[in-house]
Amino acid sequence: MQNSTWRSAPSKSSFLGPVFLNHHYCSKLIIHSTGRLSRRREKRGEREWAVRAMPCSSINTTSSSADDNGALRAFKLSESTFLASLMPKKEIAADRFVEAHPEYDGRGVVIAIFDSGVDPAAAGLQVTSDGKPKILDVLDCTGSGDIDTSTVVKADSDGCIRGASGASLVVNSSWKNPSGEWHVGYKFVYELFTNTLTSRLKKERLKKWDEKHQEAIAEAVKNLDEFDQKHIKVEDAQLKLAREDLQNKVDFLRKQAESYNDKGPIIDAVVWNDGELWRVALDTQSLEDDPVCGKLADFVPLTNYRIERKFGVFSKLDACSFVVNVYDQGNILSIVTDCSAHGTHVAGIATAFHPKEPLLNGVAPGAQIISCKIGDSRLGSMETGTGLTRALIAAVEHKCDLINMSYGEPTMLPDYGRFVDLVNEVVNKHHLIFVSSAGNNGPALSTVGSPGGTTSSIIGVGAYVSPAMAAGAHCVLEPPSEGLEYTWSSRGPTVDGDLGVCISAPGGAVAPVPTWTLQRRMLMNGTSMASPSACGGIALLISAMKAEGIPVSPYSVQKALENTAVPVGSLPEDKLSTGQGLMQVDKAYGYIQKSQDFPNVWYQIKVNEAGKSTTTTSRGIYLREASRCRQSTEWTVLVEPKFHEDASNLEQLVPFEECIELHSTEKAIVRAPEYLLLTHNGRSFNVIVDPTNLSDGLHYYEICGIDCKAPWRGPLFRIPVTITKPMAVKNQPPIVSFSGMTFLPGHIERKYIEVPLGASWVEATMRTSGFDTARRFFVDTLQISPLQRPIKWERVVTFSFPTAKNFTFAVEGGQTMELAIAQFWSSGIGSHEATNVDFEIAFHGININKEEVVLDGSEAPVRIDAKALLSSEKLAPAAVLNKVRVPYRPIEAKLRTLPTDRDKLPSGKQILALTLTYKFKLEDGAEIKPQIPLLNNRIYDTKFESQFYMISDTNKRIYAMGDVYPNSSKFPMGEYNLMLHLRHDNVQFLEKMKQLVLFIERNLEDKALFWPNEYFFQNVMIMSSVKDLHNDEAVRLSFFSQPDGPIMGNGAFKSSVLVPGAKESFYVGPPNKDRLPKNISEGSVLVGAISYGVLSFGAEEGGKNPQKNPMSYQICYLVPPNKADEDKGKGSSPSCTKSVSERLEEEVRDVKIKILGSLKHGTDEELSEWRKLAASLKSEYPKHTPLLAKILEGLVSEGNAEDKIFHNQEVIDAANEVVCSIDRDELAKYFSLKSDPEDEEAEKMKKKMETTRDQLAEALYQKGLALAEIESLEKGEKAPAAEGTKDADKTDDQSAAESTQPDLFEENFKELKKWVDIKSSRYGTLWVVRERRRGRLGTALKVLIDMIQDDGEPPKKKLYELKLSLIDDIGWVHLASYEREWMHVRFPPRLPLF
Repeated sequence: MQNSTWRSAPSKSSFLGPVFLNHHYCSKLIIHSTGRLSRRREKRGEREWAVRAMPCSSINTTSSSADDNGALRAFKLSESTFLASLMPKKEIAADRFVEAHPEYDGRGVVIAIFDSGVDPAAAGLQVTSDGKPKILDVLDCTGSGDIDTSTVVKADSDGCIRGASGASLVVNSSWKNPSGEWHVGYKFVYELFTNTLTSRLKKERLKKWDEKHQEAIAEAVKNLDEFDQKHIKVEDAQLKLAREDLQNKVDFLRKQAESYNDKGPIIDAVVWNDGELWRVALDTQSLEDDPVCGKLADFVPLTNYRIERKFGVFSKLDACSFVVNVYDQGNILSIVTDCSAHGTHVAGIATAFHPKEPLLNGVAPGAQIISCKIGDSRLGSMETGTGLTRALIAAVEHKCDLINMSYGEPTMLPDYGRFVDLVNEVVNKHHLIFVSSAGNNGPALSTVGSPGGTTSSIIGVGAYVSPAMAAGAHCVLEPPSEGLEYTWSSRGPTVDGDLGVCISAPGGAVAPVPTWTLQRRMLMNGTSMASPSACGGIALLISAMKAEGIPVSPYSVQKALENTAVPVGSLPEDKLSTGQGLMQVDKAYGYIQKSQDFPNVWYQIKVNEAGKSTTTTSRGIYLREASRCRQSTEWTVLVEPKFHEDASNLEQLVPFEECIELHSTEKAIVRAPEYLLLTHNGRSFNVIVDPTNLSDGLHYYEICGIDCKAPWRGPLFRIPVTITKPMAVKNQPPIVSFSGMTFLPGHIERKYIEVPLGASWVEATMRTSGFDTARRFFVDTLQISPLQRPIKWERVVTFSFPTAKNFTFAVEGGQTMELAIAQFWSSGIGSHEATNVDFEIAFHGININKEEVVLDGSEAPVRIDAKALLSSEKLAPAAVLNKVRVPYRPIEAKLRTLPTDRDKLPSGKQILALTLTYKFKLEDGAEIKPQIPLLNNRIYDTKFESQFYMISDTNKRIYAMGDVYPNSSKFPMGEYNLMLHLRHDNVQFLEKMKQLVLFIERNLEDKALFWPNEYFFQNVMIMSSVKDLHNDEAVRLSFFSQPDGPIMGNGAFKSSVLVPGAKESFYVGPPNKDRLPKNISEGSVLVGAISYGVLSFGAEEGGKNPQKNPMSYQICYLVPPNKADEDKGKGSSPSCTKSVSERLEEEVRDVKIKILGSLKHGTDEELSEWRKLAASLKSEYPKHTPLLAKILEGLVSEGNAEDKIFHNQEVIDAANEVVCSIDRDELAKYFSLKSDPEDEEAEKMKKKMETTRDQLAEALYQKGLALAEIESLEKGEKAPAAEGTKDADKTDDQSAAESTQPDLFEENFKELKKWVDIKSSRYGTLWVVRERRRGRLGTALKVLIDMIQDDGEPPKKKLYELKLSLIDDIGWVHLASYEREWMHVRFPPRLPLF
């Protein structure tokens, strides 16, 4: 692992968190050698992070006096300056402002923290500086902590209720409950905990469980050893069975140790109304070591947090605090925990108050907050559309002044989408100020993410590091002489030309974290930290504005911030990194005071290229491609003043008129009119941009609109003009070299290259020299293509010594590529040697006529035309089909109005939910992923609100959950339901989606690695890693030089050399029908990859596997209809020998039996009708075996009979009637002979006799179960384990001598053994019962486990209940507790809430 920040994969959300985190915060943390917490991240490719506890002592380093942006020069840190650097405030002048205005420290301001949740127990988050509650409300907006508490129970005479988990709970008699109704539900506590906390608890629980388990193993081994010592030579059959039983116990215990998989404790929740408020109590005994702790009756009831502001802690071991909220009249309980430490850290930066440690206060210690958890615990901590929408609703409901959101992701459509629309309403109508992180995906340009860096109504914040922060918080040996933007901070402009980053703020801090981390503070850095720093600074401004009666407007505040910020860097293009600069609270305050009489206006900018369609507009001018830089272009700019929705037409809109001077920062390049008279309806003007005389590289300009009457106000609006003039590649072969580049810490080199037409991949080499200590570089390339997220390739490379490294990556020909090379800001900072870098890029490409190859299911191949335009290339095509996509339509669609106020928009509209149900079946175990092409891979740049899916088996066990970024998950064979939950307030949108097509994508894998059943899945496959899964079934395709090649089998095409300009053609053939996956249906699609070129680096691997090739394309095969049944219509049945009347009589009889089988007997009336018909038919057909078998089946299904002994006797009598109706001698005689499979009549007879044998076996089986149950009921209890162990070495003869009664069970068992394999899963339960009767519980367990493993159907609850009862009988308490937890996993009573 690297020793600092990691980079992300370019394909998905890539700037807001760690590679292995299941969220995407705008956080960047330095990885240290101690105190590291890491989390899984499987789909978004965010940056990796870790954390470090606050240093316990100050350090000496060289620094100096501060200037406006926090620069330090040559001074030694004192304890106070060190502590101040841990929570930076000086950089934005917040410390000076609060010192001058101590009452303007955020008092009267409420901030909504949209994040992973805030811990109300965290240090510094209890009260404000003026003694008010710090946290006003804590909400889980995602629903991940929701519990279905719609089940209502009443207490018995002893004050006990039955919890949803099945536990008996004692209710505290002092709790008021006028209705006497108790709502109950339960939750696996791990579902409420972070992965880090869960891992810690699992280690603790495993340690305790293992101690008990080792005791059980030791006892079992001891019993076996004692038996061996007592019976040195075992020859008696029964003694052998006794020893086998002891050995089976030992084996079972050892296997359990290997397959242990802790699903966590279960907590019972009880909700009731005390006449005034909804109250909540939890039973957390399963979390406690002491059985007297955690009882429901001892719980201090909680209510919705905003009412009493109280929270609980699950247990001392987890140290995890939580709050509760009750919705829908007690039917939904929300238990709110955080899904990572991120949100608490963010809240602490903005508002923490430490009266004894004021230097560690947050920026606005007087401000209050509400915590809106938008990170879904079910998804690790990924935000969801549901969470985002509910958070906005809550912010408006609580009349918040500010929103901070340190989440986001790349987007293909800036300033667009459902969430952006809602944000605009919140800002423009309700005057909330929205602050968000710009992202951590730099240093390349156009890497700002949504929503923070791409939304006009949001203040996007970049991350800045000062010398003091470097020396103190980061503990670097020699801090930089001046402050700078963190290397990884995302840069502008947006793809539509907006600046992207508005301002910068300190991007690192040591701030409070949740108590479950077992520490008070932690160092994190990222734009996630810069955003709350800026938000806290804005809270100071709002505090002052409210105190002085100045109207608060997002428009005026943003203008003040941007026009008073201190520039970071001296070049115009530095604004693309830092925005207008480092915010300054005191200067912004002065600006607000001076401009308070001016109207609060936001100037919306719309830019169109003259002569082109106006359907799409931009917010700036961005000339990136070579063709745009070769001539002048004319642009039409429309400036529209926007007032808040509550502005008065007559008093504000009509009088508005401003004389604007338009100022270009470089008139030779960007020309605009000199003046503009602007009214409320807006005004347009033309701009001419002439980049023809510019040098290659990056150039940035602005057109500023200045108030002629008050030029001190600074720019009222800015039109950004960004020009990246690329260099042309003229060499042949096309190779570009950048030699002699010199790097110091934080230095960035940007090169812009016009990728030659025909290029599709790059092979690059980076050589370093001239340094001593290790150097760390970020290497990014980025291209922009319409309606796509920026195409980004990135690497973090560490050079321990001067050497060369090679890279390969895909490019798009004809598009400008930025190459950004940056030495990490703190890399080599203690060394005085510069790093010399040479970077060489070689362009390669094979142009083809089909970017996506579609094989239509016929036998015809597809022709591919290939051409090399740049230089000679080796053509060696490779193609593989390694996934199957099967389309499904929903079998059910339910549309409903969501019942709670948390789903009512500020406009008053109630959100609707559409739930679609899909069914699919897996014939073998597989790794699958659901895909919804319309909705996947977009959170912000979509007009749909949200989606969430759950996949469950027929037992309602959840196997997978997901949202816009579905994950692959392993599934055993079986039938599954996928429920998709869609939300929107527009019913027409949802109506159109009632037949939404969904694909189940399955990896083609080795059949030897399928999961035969759930038990195997739990106990074996949980120990298998993904690397064990081989795509052995993947279908490799062949290539031909002739169109008849696939049929004739000749003319194979392997490889050739493409000469520039010459075209070569070949064919890719369809897959061999025999190689297609089994059970694949018509309409399915096989999907894979095809590549054409061979790499110089790693040529062997890239040539054989197209997925390893940086330039591969999609290939798919449409599965045709199955071949016609060859046997269909063959032959015909011989004429029937029975008369018409006989056949009619049989048909009538069979119909009567069918009707009997279809009758329900759930009620007494239905049961009575069934019994009458059964008796009538039995008198009519007394010896007809199928009828008697159907009657037996009906009796067995009556599982709720009150008189169990009578009911079982009825089953025995019915089974005897079936047995007596069958001529067993004739049956035995038949099966002793072989039948001719080609004789149709013989085959019919065989089928009939097999059916009769199965009916006989079923009767004997049910009779045996009934005999055993009667025996158990008459004894009043099951056979104790102690007796079984004590009498284990008795022979059957000795046991039989003790009873003069015949053993009916044993006689029946022996009869059943004659006809079927008693070890099969169908009849094995009787064998288990037999072993249990004989006290051989270990053998009974082994037989039962074998049955479960061999059972190809979904897990049967009865088998697992039997397993649990056997474990109880043996006395393994710890295993019984473990199995009970798993019972709730395998057989939940209902599906969880969305």
